[in-house]
Amino acid sequence: MQTKRFPFIPTLRLDVRVERLGTVLSPDGSAAEAEGVLNPAFTRARDGVALLYPRAVESGNISRIERVAVQQNERGFDVKRLGFALEPNAPYEVRPQPGYGCEDARITFVPVLDEYLMAYTAFGPDGPRVAIARSPDGHEWERIGLAVFEHPGATVGDDKDAAFFPEPVISPAGVRSIAFYHRPMLHISTVDGAAAIPMIERMPFADRESVRIAYVPLDAVLADREALLHVSESVLVLSPDGRWGSIRIGAGTPPVRIAEGWMALFHAVDLVEGQGGAQSFRYCAGIVVHDAERPHHVLYRSPEPILVPQAHAERHGVVDNVVFPTGIDPRPDLGDRTFDIYYGMADYACGAVRMRL
Repeated sequence: MQTKRFPFIPTLRLDVRVERLGTVLSPDGSAAEAEGVLNPAFTRARDGVALLYPRAVESGNISRIERVAVQQNERGFDVKRLGFALEPNAPYEVRPQPGYGCEDARITFVPVLDEYLMAYTAFGPDGPRVAIARSPDGHEWERIGLAVFEHPGATVGDDKDAAFFPEPVISPAGVRSIAFYHRPMLHISTVDGAAAIPMIERMPFADRESVRIAYVPLDAVLADREALLHVSESVLVLSPDGRWGSIRIGAGTPPVRIAEGWMALFHAVDLVEGQGGAQSFRYCAGIVVHDAERPHHVLYRSPEPILVPQAHAERHGVVDNVVFPTGIDPRPDLGDRTFDIYYGMADYACGAVRMRL
């Protein structure tokens, strides 16, 4: 059951309109943001404050998860840095060589637990791993630990791009569960991205880096929050294909509820030809809609990207040609089915778009 792939049968059509709102957050000149401030989680705290949780990168690719209050105005965005939510100090977040820390958070309020859950990438001695933290109020955070994939057939190793569903769902085995996205990584892509391309292109699409949903039985989590770390099932739900996103695909924002089911943005990577004929990666974003009760059934997937790198800040940065969605804010005050999406721009800054379905 854990490795069964459910066929994608499109049952929906969605009209999607996207309006760029501009850059939200750029490096402030501090040492902590010397190499960028990017890929922000979003949440609204219990006190009503809208918060971004971007990855702040200092020299040497050392990452922290920052806490930033954000407010929209007629000119754009007012932001106020409030310090760090997580700094690398757990054993699984630190290593002697450069390149470590706490990266790319996604935050979800889960009413049945009456808590906020943060999934983030802990990059430590063993490489990138899915890590989980909790908060009572959306401001202060406590680590729970690293996710453990111990179900039969589990892929053990590098893993990232985790994001929790807000409500319990039914797993493929029929168990009411807390669920989250994750993306197990191919070892070849962590060794040398350029050298891995020919090997990846020879792989079947389903064997390339893909979005999976992991499940943890709800009863166990209600009894002990540390049970969130113990995944009992994981199923493939979204793989690269030949239309777009052919190299790899990964989760973006946490899911939010719409009439049709659970909707989220995902990111996908293609090869594009640059100046002089050199190939490079391009990160774009699309929409996926899952069945409301059994999210391993996918009801809709964008036939083409809804967001591609176009603005200068998206096309030029630490990594060129990247839009990387990580935060979503439903905006019923602006009209039904309206959402503000926060995303990373070229691995250097944070931007926002307004999306209407």
